[in-house]
Amino acid sequence: MLDATFAASDLSSFAGLDGLGLRAVGQRLEADRAVIACRVVADDDWCRRCGCQGVPRDSVVRKLAHAPLGWRPTTLHVVLRRYACTGCGYVWRQDTGDAAAPRAKLTKTALRWSLEALLVQKLTVARVADALDVAWHTANDAVIAEGRRVLIDDPARFDGVTVLGVDEHVWRHTRRGDKYVTVIIDLTPVKNRTGPARLLDMVEGRSKAVFKEWLAGRPEDWRARVEVVAMDGFSGFKTAAAEEIPAATAVMDPFHVVRLAADALDRCRRRVQQHLHGHRGRAGDPLHAARRTLNTGDDLLTEKQRARLTALFATPEHVEVQATWGIYQRMIAAYRDHDRHRGRTAMTALIDAISAGVPSALVELLRLGRTLKQRAADVIAYFDRPHTSNGPTEAINGRLEHLDGSALGFRNLANYVARSLLETGGFTPQLHRQS
Repeated sequence: MLDATFAASDLSSFAGLDGLGLRAVGQRLEADRAVIACRVVADDDWCRRCGCQGVPRDSVVRKLAHAPLGWRPTTLHVVLRRYACTGCGYVWRQDTGDAAAPRAKLTKTALRWSLEALLVQKLTVARVADALDVAWHTANDAVIAEGRRVLIDDPARFDGVTVLGVDEHVWRHTRRGDKYVTVIIDLTPVKNRTGPARLLDMVEGRSKAVFKEWLAGRPEDWRARVEVVAMDGFSGFKTAAAEEIPAATAVMDPFHVVRLAADALDRCRRRVQQHLHGHRGRAGDPLHAARRTLNTGDDLLTEKQRARLTALFATPEHVEVQATWGIYQRMIAAYRDHDRHRGRTAMTALIDAISAGVPSALVELLRLGRTLKQRAADVIAYFDRPHTSNGPTEAINGRLEHLDGSALGFRNLANYVARSLLETGGFTPQLHRQS
């Protein structure tokens, strides 16, 4: 005998139909799917034109994909009465607006399930379409439209943004059309230690004009609240930010600054290699063998790596590589210093050291010095505003690459932007709260 905590079996409640204004009247279970016959609970027999009462004429069946039950695709066969007005003769059928939008093929419950499957459970659209027993395009279009309506088009998602990150991203790897987009990231949660970064928007192209136009399209009071813009070494982003949000501080993030020094070291190594041996690095060439060791931070070197570098720098012909390596290590040490003031002082001294007085033979350091001198304020600004680097922006770029791979590429930029926003827009906690 069942205890009082159990109620009588009710297929309508079990399938979540009561919230859709439907009532289950039958079921058919097949090997790979379930079909539930339903009727609309509310009467709808009053004419929408003249207000007279109608009389039943016949019935039609509307088929809707519903949230799967136990991963078994579930389809609703909703029997709708059609009425004929006794006054004007107008014919209509029962309203199913509580269950699904007009002409939609998915119930509202299925749309909600699809969003959670895509964002929370990280399923692909193909897997969602298979679970709903609908075509891929049907599932994709429905999920994107629902995601825009519920999440992306919510103006409140731009609230509270004080730290921006901007970077370029390759959205397709073809020769046809522009393959670059500009991604704008909200780094405020990272700075405040309240959560991960989130994608705010993605705009086609990579130029000063693209970023400037996006900033100009935001409300003036919103732009006034932006305090910091983290970016790479591209001067176009800096100029756009200076023109549209002049009160914000530009920060050149450590990832790209260190990469400038690493590129200088690598170019110096290859130049010396070519000058000494007349060919590119080959197995057995000391400079080629040490290429990865040269890019390792001094505090992470093993004894074997230290011995390799000692032997490498013992050769007088490698002195230019040693000098460039020393600057690279000083830069890493400045960023890794736990004392921000000491790190700031070390970076300032480094920029001063390579901005003037560098021997003309060290062409890579001369070029690095000119770049760092030009962007010195942006580089130093990081030490006064910790946790404002573009590192989280690069992490989001990595997640977008994974999205592109799982989807086997995108041909439509609008779909890619929508899927990217859903994937990395920070909506998962919001879906969890609503669950």
